[in-house]
Amino acid sequence: MYVYDEHDRQIAAERVAQFRDQTERALAGELAEEEFLPLRLQNGLYVQRLAPMLRIAVPYGMLRAGQLRRLARITRDYDKGYAHFTTRQNVQLNWPAIEDVPDILAELAEVEMHANQTSGNCIRNTTTDQFSGVQSDEIADPRPYCEIIRQWSTFHPEFAFLPRKFKVAVNASEKTDRAAIQVHDIGLQMVRNDAGELGFRVHVGGGLGRTPMVGPVIRDFLPEADLLTYLEAVLRVYNRYGRRDNKFKARIKILVKALTPEAFAEKVEAEWSHIKDSPSRLTRDAVERIQGYFTEPDYQSVDNATELLAKQRFENRGFDQWLSHNVDTHKKPGYAIVTLTMKETGTPPGDVTDRQLEQIADLADEFSFGEVRVTHQQNVVLADVRQDRLLELWQAIVPMGFGTANLNTLTDVICCPGGDFCALANAKSIPVAEAIQRRFDDLDYLYDLGNIDLNISGCMNACGHHHVGNIGVLGVDKKGEEFYQISLGGSSHHDATIGKILGPSFAREDMPDVVAKIIDVYVDKRTEEETFLDTYRRVGIDPFKERVYA
Repeated sequence: MYVYDEHDRQIAAERVAQFRDQTERALAGELAEEEFLPLRLQNGLYVQRLAPMLRIAVPYGMLRAGQLRRLARITRDYDKGYAHFTTRQNVQLNWPAIEDVPDILAELAEVEMHANQTSGNCIRNTTTDQFSGVQSDEIADPRPYCEIIRQWSTFHPEFAFLPRKFKVAVNASEKTDRAAIQVHDIGLQMVRNDAGELGFRVHVGGGLGRTPMVGPVIRDFLPEADLLTYLEAVLRVYNRYGRRDNKFKARIKILVKALTPEAFAEKVEAEWSHIKDSPSRLTRDAVERIQGYFTEPDYQSVDNATELLAKQRFENRGFDQWLSHNVDTHKKPGYAIVTLTMKETGTPPGDVTDRQLEQIADLADEFSFGEVRVTHQQNVVLADVRQDRLLELWQAIVPMGFGTANLNTLTDVICCPGGDFCALANAKSIPVAEAIQRRFDDLDYLYDLGNIDLNISGCMNACGHHHVGNIGVLGVDKKGEEFYQISLGGSSHHDATIGKILGPSFAREDMPDVVAKIIDVYVDKRTEEETFLDTYRRVGIDPFKERVYA
């Protein structure tokens, strides 16, 4: 993964010193809150319902073991002993004191971490598929391009105060989209043209929140060298025409829809014609320099792993279930991709204690070349595990709470912190997730149901991505009472769709029964090999509505 050079270290140190001065002046009353607000936001500092919240960037989801250990110590020394993995591959602290944040940022800088642009109306953390670089079907490794975008967008003076926040995601897999690119402001799908040249299909204007939209394609093929100049053209058009008078209409998706994708693309092409040959155009040397940070680890030859695994699976049913659901195919023979599920029932999805962070660091060192990846589903990936050590790994993680074999099932819930922490939330998310997990606690039944994405958000900001859940749950307020609205049929993959609202909302205590009725309809209506989404798309929403509201 990328390693800071002296220039990076200098920038990080200067940023920490700058924010320390700003914080001290704010606490002394020398900066008004409205003056301090944009400064703290672009350093990842929010003021939440009960305490400040600090969002720490994890570029394209990658962490080294040493960084995990530093995060563990920070959560212990400055917080309440736990952190939270978000749906955009970042880490959040929910209880830091404002006066401690400069010290936290200084400690993060020592291990090449930061909170730059994790909030505010700027270009946020660029994300990608958690299997990048190790999956067998990808066009090319997208991580170097994410790093190029990160370096270009960090402290970019022209895009520091956009009309609204701006998110970019990159995907390279031909079979699936684990990066949800079509619901980002800019989504980049890596492709090759007929001549075999590498480039990007460009989606612009996707997003969730109050007005969810799937981003249309505005360019079918963008050559690799033109990546930054074209992104710059898109952002210039947005900066020029995006609304600033109404924050609910300020996202680029509103602009693209208002102009139409075709007219928006014309404006981008016109702007790009003036800057496409500027110094921002990528050279082969520049790309190869960044690619040099993402070389393969020291893979070893692994003999007889297939026979060994077959024997171990036969002898241990729990291990067999885990292999089937939490272990994916690696591009390198003899290796596997392992997902540690952070969804043990009774634990808020994505939450991890300081001790668990240290345990994950130890696992990374022992089993996966000292690196881990954070996923959009709030889990953690060990991307390079020898197949002949999978049983040993599984035996280690089960007592740690990371071995629940429920990946991609109904109980692998994506969930925002909700009303337990967030000042914007209308309702709590975590208790609903736990109640559903307890209702569906039979793994054999979950396996029979197959893959189902259940996403929960506590408000319309959609941090839990409820719009693109096969089953989506949105917390709403009704005269001071917490209720929950259901949507069905969403997807964040290559077939991205926004779910449709089922009908009137439900009380919290009713939610497990409501989900159970939805699942019953699926079981009744499905054909052999159909997923929940397949069945929904075939039969429509009416059978679900009739059963739930009967």
